[in-house]
Order: sequence, then C-alpha cells, then structure tokens
Amino acid sequence: MKLASRLLELPESATLKAAARARALRAQGRDILSLALGEPDFPSPASALRGVEKIISEGRTGYPPLRGMSDLLNAIAEKFRTQNGIKVETNQLMVGNGGKQLLFNACLAVINPEDEVIIPAPYWVSYPLSVQFAGGKSVIVEALEENKFHPTAAQIEAAITSKTKVFILNSPSNPTGAVLSKEELAEIAQVMRKYPEVWIFSDEMYEHLTFDGQKSHSIAAIAPDLVDRILTLNGMSKAYSMTGWRIGFAHGPEQLISAMMVLQGNSTSGICAPAQGAALAVLEEGLDGVEKMRATYEKRRDLFMSHLSEVKDLSCRRPEGAFYAFPNIEKWIGKTTKAGVRLNDDSDIVNALLEEEGLAVVHGTPFGKPGYLRLSFAASDADLIEGARRLKVFAEGLR
Repeated sequence: MKLASRLLELPESATLKAAARARALRAQGRDILSLALGEPDFPSPASALRGVEKIISEGRTGYPPLRGMSDLLNAIAEKFRTQNGIKVETNQLMVGNGGKQLLFNACLAVINPEDEVIIPAPYWVSYPLSVQFAGGKSVIVEALEENKFHPTAAQIEAAITSKTKVFILNSPSNPTGAVLSKEELAEIAQVMRKYPEVWIFSDEMYEHLTFDGQKSHSIAAIAPDLVDRILTLNGMSKAYSMTGWRIGFAHGPEQLISAMMVLQGNSTSGICAPAQGAALAVLEEGLDGVEKMRATYEKRRDLFMSHLSEVKDLSCRRPEGAFYAFPNIEKWIGKTTKAGVRLNDDSDIVNALLEEEGLAVVHGTPFGKPGYLRLSFAASDADLIEGARRLKVFAEGLR
C-alpha cells in the first residue's frame, strides 16, 4: 500500500532520531553518552504535580476548552504583560501541544503553495519541515559565525520578494544560542514595516535562558505597531523543565489564532487538562526556580567550553543563551578515524562518534549548517566533562 507523497518527502526529526538511536544502543548494553536531545535534566517543578492534583480533585478532567483553560489563559496573559511587555487579550491566545504543534498549525494557517518563508540558518530543524509540509518554500539566510550567528536586518531585507509570506525569528537560538539585542530587533522591525504583507513568527522558547547579563526581548514589545502580524511562540518545555507535559502557548492577532484553533479542533482538540493545571501552577509560582536552572546552565556552559577548547581542530563560539554548543568541526571532514572510516561529511562524523566513542550528538546539516555539531549542555558536569573527553579522543585519532 502506498503512503501519501507529502509524508514520504518529510524526513524524520534529526534530533529525535539521534536520541532514539542512542537509547537503542544503550539498551543493547553499549556505554552510550548522549548530548543529542535538547531536554533539561532537572525534574519538573513540584508545583506542577500540585497543579495536576488540583485539576483532578476539582473534577476538571473532561474535554478542555479548545483555546485553553480560562485560568491558564489568564496566567499566560499576565506572563506576556509583565515579562515580555506585550499587551494581551485572552482572545489573542491559545494553548497547544508544545511549541512545535503551534508552529505547525501557524504554517498551515497562512502558507499557500509556493509562498516563501525566510529562515535564518542555523535554524531549529522543524522550521523548514513545517514550511515544506504546508507547501511553502524555505528561503535560507545564513547568519554568519563571525557575526555571532546573528542574522542582520540587511540580510533579511535582501531575501524578501513578492512571494515572501513569513519571516521566522528565533532568539535565543536553537542551535547556536545567539541572543539578538533590542537594537538588532528594532532594525529588523524597521525592515518589516516596509513589507506589510509579511508575517513574523517569533519563537521565544528559550527566553529565560540567557547568560553574561544579556536579556531576551520580544519583537512584539519592541514594535507594538506590528502586533497585528506577529505570532509569539513560547511554552513550558525549556525554561521550566517541562518537556514531557507538552504545553506550548502562542499570542497573535485574533484572525490567525482563530485559524490555528480550527486546525487544532480538527486534529488534537483541547490540550490535556491535568497538564494545563500543571502549567498554571508553575506560572503562578514565578521565576525563582527558573533563575536557579539558568544559573546552573551558565556554569555548565563555562565548564563545557573550557573542555571543548582542548579538542583538536574544533572551534566553538561561546553561546549567549539556550543550552547548546554549536562547534565548527569542518577540519575533521576528509580525514579517517582510527577505525578506518573516512569522514566525508558531518553525518559521517556523528555516526563515527557514536560507533567508536559511544557519544551521541546531532550534526549541523539538519540545522542548515554543514560542518558543525550541536551539543546539548543540559547534562551533568560529569557527563559534559566525559563528552568533551570522548570528542578529544576521537579528534586525536583522526588521520
């Protein structure tokens, strides 16, 4: 039997594939260390469990409202107002099964066949795949390493054509950790004012995970005159260590949110009620717990960077946020491992690292940047030190 061609053309998520392969080898008894998956290693806040218990005790376990539970929507609105400086009404909000579903729904809601979507690279792997599924065309703008992987307003404007429908913005960035300044976002907003038919999708999932005193900013707050075409995506997964709860939320113009709700109503319906209760309790608790995790990630970044600096022919720009290092390993390409495997590209490198050193990471190609690796430092100090050691052993064995 044949499957739909649109699905056959859609590749498996590179990050989930790498993590699954690592788990499979570990189940076979192999000593596998994984720095592949972007998942916090902290437990979910205790308040999340209390929120679940409250929802259950109140008997709120039937079909939840499609937009989201009213008390959670109120908490999300307050979060956007106080933390992001965005004026919000609850009819401009919705809750989804993580940020990924919200992005997917948004792409299906606005992209027609042959519409162009500008995506700075390196990018999160799901951006071009969501665009592809919606029938659009990704137009890639290369954010240069020498510019700290920050896309510039001039680059974005140069990529805009009469077919441009969406610009996707991600700060702090997965996979580079780049954090755009308020001034850089203001310059991008000034460009977007010239093109009133272009949507802005702003993925701010890592907003609270910034380092060295830097702060993340919402373009909807910097350019409130553009809010009628800005979709701000956020959620509980990264900053709050709640990946498995699958709670994302979005703010945007009522027209777009309503269209996204139609898609959600015909696919997943409302979001798991106990999970919404967990999110509500955690948001009401404030940011003290988030700040403790952020400070730990910053210390881990410093530790990991110090050990990565000892790896031969590997260079890595210091990430400004999120919890990933994105090192350049182009000098490894074309060499041969100690097991005799020739490394023709970064895919060969990650396969060899897994087979020869038991280290699972993700290569740069799925993120739009061949010749790089994405390494998660959402791991213990011991695992980060060991991961860097395995990279060092691998690099020293290349000929």
